[in-house]
Order: sequence, then structure tokens, then C-alpha cells
Amino acid sequence: EHLFNLKFAAKELNRNSKKCDKEEKAEKAKIKKAIQKGNMEVARIHAENAIRQKNQAINFLRMSARVDAVAARVQTAVTMGKVTKSMAGVVKSMDATLKSMNLEKISALMDKFEHQFETLDVQTQQMEDTMSNTTTLTTPQNQVDMLLQEMADEAGLDLNMELPPGQTGSVGTSVASAEQDELSQRLARLRDQV
Repeated sequence: EHLFNLKFAAKELNRNSKKCDKEEKAEKAKIKKAIQKGNMEVARIHAENAIRQKNQAINFLRMSARVDAVAARVQTAVTMGKVTKSMAGVVKSMDATLKSMNLEKISALMDKFEHQFETLDVQTQQMEDTMSNTTTLTTPQNQVDMLLQEMADEAGLDLNMELPPGQTGSVGTSVASAEQDELSQRLARLRDQV
């Protein structure tokens, strides 16, 4: 129940972020109209509203990511609790079986025990993958800087940011072409299977 509430809250925060983005765009349109009419005071008010909406959108998105990360941790804890209980039951059964020394039962229980460990390994790997995907604080700063510069270049703006030496716009295009090559290869494999 708590997990559902966390996931719902993350989606709601994400929805609010998108709503603020729309409001920001609407405010920007009002700024242009006010400037065209020569009413700078109204344009300034709309500019303040646009900035406030942008900041709210970022805050909602940041909170959504945090709640999503907490939901992933709760999911992991629930899963690990189930696995632990299941393994405890297997161990109790092993104790009882070892006392009777029935080799068939021992063999069956060992198989079940190994299966539980395989399940635990899969769930542990899934937990690690989820945690690495939901952690937003580990984003490499140089990639963020490069994306900002790329977006500024597209918009024809100058960010006045100093990027580390040796990094140019060609890195972004090589990553995009590598992703395109990978997608093309996957598509070719799918066609071969059909």
C-alpha cells in the first residue's frame, strides 16, 4: 500500500512539473504580446510569473525523482523480505529432513535451496540496476555541461561556460551515431528473425 502511494505521488509530482512547464510557455507568449503592445510593466510581471513557473517545474521534477528513488528502495526491501522468509522456511525444512536422513527429500530441498539463491541473485541484481537508474546525483558533470552547451548552440546563445579541454560538439554526434548504429543492428536482427 505504501509502495503504491509512493509511486502515485511520484507520478503526481511529475504531472505537476509538466503543468508548470505549460504555464511557463503560456507566460512567455504573454510576454511577447505585452512587448509588442509596448507595455513593459505587464511584460515584466509575466516574465516573473514565467520564472516562478520554471522554478516550480524543476522543484516538482526533483521531488518526483527523489520519491521515485524511495519507492525503488521500498520495493527492494519488500522483495528482500519475501526472499528472506522463503529461505528461512527452506532452512527449517532442511533441518527436519536432515533429522530423518531421507536422501530424496534432502536432494529435493537442496534443489529448492539453490533455486532460492538464484532468485536472490536475480533480485539483488535488479535492485542494483534500479538503484543506479534512480540515483540522479551521479550524473557526470561534464556530460551535463556538454548538453547545456549543445542546447545553447542550437538556440544561438552563448553560455559563457568553460568546458574541459578536448571536448567538442563532435562527441554528441558520435554518441548519437553510435546509438543509431545500435538501433540499426537491432532492427536488422529482428528482420532476420522474421
